[in-house]
Amino acid sequence: MAVPVFQQFKVGMYVLKQRLSGRKRYPLVLMLEPLFRCNLACAGCGKIDYPNAILNRRLTPQECWEAAEECGAPIVAIPGGEPLIHKDIGEIVEGLVKRRKFVSLCTNALLLEKKLSLFKPSPYLFFSVHLDGLKEHHDKAVCQDGVFDKAIKAIKAAQEAGFQVNVNATIFDGYPAVELADFLDYATDMGVGITISPGFAYERAPDQEHFLNRAKTKNFFRDVFRIGKERGRKWNLSHSALYLDFIAGNQEYRCTPWGMPTRNVFGWQRPCYLLGEGYAKTYTELMETTDWDSYGTGRYEKCADCMAHCGYEPTAAVDAMANPIKAFFTALRGVRTEGPMAPEIDLSRQRKAVDVHEKLVKTELDKLDAA
Repeated sequence: MAVPVFQQFKVGMYVLKQRLSGRKRYPLVLMLEPLFRCNLACAGCGKIDYPNAILNRRLTPQECWEAAEECGAPIVAIPGGEPLIHKDIGEIVEGLVKRRKFVSLCTNALLLEKKLSLFKPSPYLFFSVHLDGLKEHHDKAVCQDGVFDKAIKAIKAAQEAGFQVNVNATIFDGYPAVELADFLDYATDMGVGITISPGFAYERAPDQEHFLNRAKTKNFFRDVFRIGKERGRKWNLSHSALYLDFIAGNQEYRCTPWGMPTRNVFGWQRPCYLLGEGYAKTYTELMETTDWDSYGTGRYEKCADCMAHCGYEPTAAVDAMANPIKAFFTALRGVRTEGPMAPEIDLSRQRKAVDVHEKLVKTELDKLDAA
């Protein structure tokens, strides 16, 4: 796997400490969104559909550092929006690295080359560049020509400057398995780690026709991993073996939404990074007042098709710690691409989706007006 051994060790020790202390719910990754604004408008994104008054808001460096300390997760992922738009992003990252947090700065890379001087190479920092595939596919996904070439140029510049670089790909329906395999070959040959995840069905995304359901997700990734085996490739995938086995239909998991809590300009988001159903003022309030059992596949309609890594990678990590022999042999043999799949979660008792977006936006706008 592409996760550095140093990071694996520190995160593993953190998980062991939580288990020994008897904590059942603890964070692995803080999803820290210092802003929502972006310099792209991708068809599958549901994160930028806000009025300008909200898109113009920013978390301060101090708010970001306090969130990391309050949460305590060993890893901080900084998505957005586009974080490099934030005028204080260099200061934010520097403060997190000083606190010995592993920082994944997520970016579309349009500004990366220009902003590299704001950062210093560190074993605690890596850039996670959004790439949904090779040139034609990626530029189509982000609805703008030329983005792929700019991203590749920026990745190479960051590598030459001594930075660690990953790429992250969001997968939607209609993506040929052989084309994703070609992209994984390309990214591996570039020497970057790779994160892949089925696209979450954002209810407000402009494109509602190309989200994968769970059955399609499992069959698609079996096809992709089968191609990899036929080619004899070992891709630099930044995932646990058990999560990869899960998206190929071989593990029966429930999501762990508290494993990657989100702090953004509204507060601490319930219940997860992908689904905004309300906000808490503090991390403690989020953990103690959220009805966790009312969310997840089989429990809530909005979660029905989700197999995203932000919900299920923490589940796989906990499973690996509880069942190290299973995790070892899964990593040793690779993802199983043939045979029966694990039972699917029953959706017959899930509660209906509730539209809360407009209400939440109005609440935040009212707060801004009153300030």
